[in-house]
Amino acid sequence: MTNNYAADEAVLQLQDFLLGTGTVEDFLNRLAEFSAETLSRSVGADIECGVTLQRRKRSATVAGSSERALMLDRIEHAVGDGPCIQALRTKKVVVLADVATDPRWPVYQAELAAAGCHSTLGVPLEIGEDASAALNFFAAHADTFTEDSIQEAAGFADLAGRSLQLAVRIGTAQTRAEDLQAAMENRTSIDLACGVVMAQNRCSQEEAMHILTRVSSHRNQKLRDVAADVLRNLTKVEVRTHFEA
Repeated sequence: MTNNYAADEAVLQLQDFLLGTGTVEDFLNRLAEFSAETLSRSVGADIECGVTLQRRKRSATVAGSSERALMLDRIEHAVGDGPCIQALRTKKVVVLADVATDPRWPVYQAELAAAGCHSTLGVPLEIGEDASAALNFFAAHADTFTEDSIQEAAGFADLAGRSLQLAVRIGTAQTRAEDLQAAMENRTSIDLACGVVMAQNRCSQEEAMHILTRVSSHRNQKLRDVAADVLRNLTKVEVRTHFEA
């Protein structure tokens, strides 16, 4: 960033995104919008931003500041190489100053020119060992990204990368909590169904579980679904279990 005030302001904004978004996807879209706005002010021109995520050596567009940003970002993945992918590979900022004169990615650059984009900037984000990400900035005119704006983008990416790491951790924790809650609810449904079978057949819990398991195997149906059918047939309504998250 150009000064400490701007950096502090960016940190606060990113923190607000973390608190105000419900999913990692929402956070990434807000990040793309904020990144585009930040660099637009720096260069004095309209900038679009896409977010690329790479896992297991495969990269894909996961967010964008607009539908056009998503479209532009996906061009690179369709071609298979370009500044953003190189930034992911080298962990360094990569500039494509002019699609008409740069010799590195002729197919990709022709596609960009046809879409009205004439310069791009790929900025890597550090998010962990298992995955990497990059901000892909797009400008309508050649030579839009100056040395100052490139340094600002790199500094901003450092802040954004740290926030993204936290967003991914929060998202992972939420997923695990949801999986645990679902497992608890399924277990309770099975236990309730087991009780119904015990009462109907005057058998032990072990025998009732054996009956449910046998039905599950015979129907090629998951045990939790067999349990739900038992409860539904008993009450004639959908039975739901309840847990506080």
